[in-house]
Amino acid sequence: MTTTPVWNPQRPSPMPYHRYRPFQDRVSVPVTDRAWPAARIERAPLWVPVDLRDGNQALAEPMDTPRKRRFFDLLVAVGFKEIEVGYPSASRTDFDFVRHLADGGVVPDDVTPVVFTPARADLIDRTFDAIEGLSRAVVHLYIATSPVWREVVLGRGRAEVWRTVRGAAEHMARRAGDAPGVRFQFSPETFNLTEPDFVLELCDGLTQLWDASPDRPVTHNLPATVEIATPNVYADQIEYAHRNLARRDSVILSVHPHNDRGTGVACAELAVLAGAQRVEGCLFGNGERTGNVDLVTLALNLYAQGVDPMVDLGDIDAVRDTVEHCNRLPVHPRHPYAGDLVHTAFSGTHQDAIGKGLAEHARRARESGVAEAQAPWSVPYLPIDPADVGRSYEAVIRVNSQSGKGGVAYLLRTHHGIDLPARMRADFARVVQEATDDSGREATPKELYELFRATYLTDGAAVRLHDWSAREEAPGVHRFVCTLEAGDRVGDHEGTGAGPLTAFVDALAGAGVAVEVLDFTEDGTAAFAECRVGGVTAWGAGTGPSAAVHAVLSAVNRAVR
Repeated sequence: MTTTPVWNPQRPSPMPYHRYRPFQDRVSVPVTDRAWPAARIERAPLWVPVDLRDGNQALAEPMDTPRKRRFFDLLVAVGFKEIEVGYPSASRTDFDFVRHLADGGVVPDDVTPVVFTPARADLIDRTFDAIEGLSRAVVHLYIATSPVWREVVLGRGRAEVWRTVRGAAEHMARRAGDAPGVRFQFSPETFNLTEPDFVLELCDGLTQLWDASPDRPVTHNLPATVEIATPNVYADQIEYAHRNLARRDSVILSVHPHNDRGTGVACAELAVLAGAQRVEGCLFGNGERTGNVDLVTLALNLYAQGVDPMVDLGDIDAVRDTVEHCNRLPVHPRHPYAGDLVHTAFSGTHQDAIGKGLAEHARRARESGVAEAQAPWSVPYLPIDPADVGRSYEAVIRVNSQSGKGGVAYLLRTHHGIDLPARMRADFARVVQEATDDSGREATPKELYELFRATYLTDGAAVRLHDWSAREEAPGVHRFVCTLEAGDRVGDHEGTGAGPLTAFVDALAGAGVAVEVLDFTEDGTAAFAECRVGGVTAWGAGTGPSAAVHAVLSAVNRAVR
């Protein structure tokens, strides 16, 4: 009996968890000396999108031929070289689309269509009728093989399943004849719940029957039809097959993970570590129930590790727009790499780190003489450069009530050229937070600038500067002459100092406004001053030809208020 540690207050739930069996009570996984944990993925597997078949079956409104064609053209443009295009015996729409590809001559020479068929002679015939005229194709045969399916759905034992598969495979071989462009694929559906020795019996039998060879290999596709365990278990199952399949150099070991436990991506990656050479999935994870594994995430995960994904996702928004149009399903804003918000930071600490990271990246690129787009990437919170997938930096940092000084300063600098001094950023961030707390919504870069202008650049305060002039009377001696309105008094004043600013402060003192300048910064866009007046400290800003004077006046008025 296990005891709960004192630091864990969780208590047993009322849910009937006893109804479910752990995987080890349902299927044997004989690997013990596993090698996959020490493996590394150094090249992309063969990606095979199944959106046009498996993904299409999962849509409330399946795609018609125009939408399928648009999707197919996208897959070709992105660089997929083997594409499952349909289930021709399942519907007239699927059959017609495969004929559309065959009759239209639209399949590039380096792209191989895949078609799907159950283990029935009449449906196999329909499938071969659909691919007539294609110079190359993979015909994908499947049958469910696990005990629960054999007993509950098929009503057949292992020997009967093997006879069904063998008869279907022989019929496929006869239909293919000597056509060099037709290859075969087999899926023992529910592989991950099937006895490992039975999987080998079926796969090895078909490898022999189809006389697979290195120049005409057979694909054995081992799906996690419904996820049953943690990803390491699937990896063990794949490694066992990888080690024990006959004629291994004549077999393409493929996987088809689903996402019932939310671990489809992990299952695929660990399966590749375990020996899988080919991965079937859908763009953005569409598929029945919780979906198929997401090929976009898998490919960009490799990319983020410095491995060529072998597909071009450099315009991720165009890819997403096409998929959303064809599937009539939205991609979630937090979807890895492709969601609207995945490169966006609202949190103040995140924004500060990203802003500093982008500045440091630009500095390193300049110093090394390399374009920023080619320089090694190492920016906090951003696993890849958003620009690599066609995203601008505009949406990387966005401001709401959770944001801090770093994000506010970044947006003012990048959108309006105003580079707030480090110590002034906290002052303006408080102003922004108050405004966003009141509104309850995000502040746009334009709204941030308007808030900055209203806070620091407006006139109409307690101290007004009317006519004024400044001149250097002698080296290091400046005179500032002005008309000042302080409270209800208007008068002419003048002051002297080492520079125009100190001379202005002297003139203010003559008007009864004692000012101490604590900090001052000026660049080509604006000037910023921190001043103490009557024990109150405030920041001010100014723009234009007299930016320095207006910055001090702004600080004075904010302190007086």
